Amino acid sequence: MSKFEVRDLDIHKGQTMKIKGQIAGHAQGFSINLGKSSSDLGLHFNPRLNDSVIVCNSKKGDSWGSEERHNHMSFHKGSDIKFSVQLHGDKFEVKLPDGHEISFPNRHGYDKITYMSVEGDFKVTSFKYD
Repeated sequence: MSKFEVRDLDIHKGQTMKIKGQIAGHAQGFSINLGKSSSDLGLHFNPRLNDSVIVCNSKKGDSWGSEERHNHMSFHKGSDIKFSVQLHGDKFEVKLPDGHEISFPNRHGYDKITYMSVEGDFKVTSFKYD
């Protein structure tokens, strides 16, 4: 299991982050976490490949919120993918590799993201934001 972590990001409302990478051939799942720190997350985006579900959640002061589950799975073991996350005032919008969009509420009202981590069976090959 690998972990890719970036601190001191400066992603503001309206900006989009694009992530490219490779899902391991033996992958069970991975997560993308966006927020202020590892204990304060506006978006925990967690495709669980073995369960064919994408779980989204938030975390404040190390306490998890209530999960939202999405059954639209467009992540596959051993594939190269790209997807994007856009921060809005009221929500995060995740555009999946097949173009499908998942929306998750911006529960903490973040207008800026300063922390990102990617954990699990996913290797980031590039990421950028504009």
